[in-house]
Amino acid sequence: QVQLVESGGGLVQPGGSLRLSCTASGFIFSNYRMRWYRQAPGKQRELVASITSGDRANYADSVKGRFTISRDNAENTVYLQMNSLKPEDTAVYYCNVEHIAWNGDSGIYYPKGYWGKGTLVTVSS
Repeated sequence: QVQLVESGGGLVQPGGSLRLSCTASGFIFSNYRMRWYRQAPGKQRELVASITSGDRANYADSVKGRFTISRDNAENTVYLQMNSLKPEDTAVYYCNVEHIAWNGDSGIYYPKGYWGKGTLVTVSS
């Protein structure tokens, strides 16, 4: 039932801006911390930004001062405003949420991650 759909990626020149959107469904959006990750070819997926249900935001050091995460609970959408883009920002950007799930085999709860399919951001001249 959980679904995350990203949009807004594209090709942009260094120094340009893009605004990514992630629209969620299948859960009570306002109750959950939302996250943006990114993954460049040949590199591990990294956390870019997160925002709590109380609108507290955190950012990776590499994007502080340039990116802004926000959310609109009425629209079940989380945004990532990306300014002053650099070639190093080129990656597939993914929206993520974690729900607590029960593992019947191990008999424990664990954080189950849900992911969108991603949207490609290419920063190049």
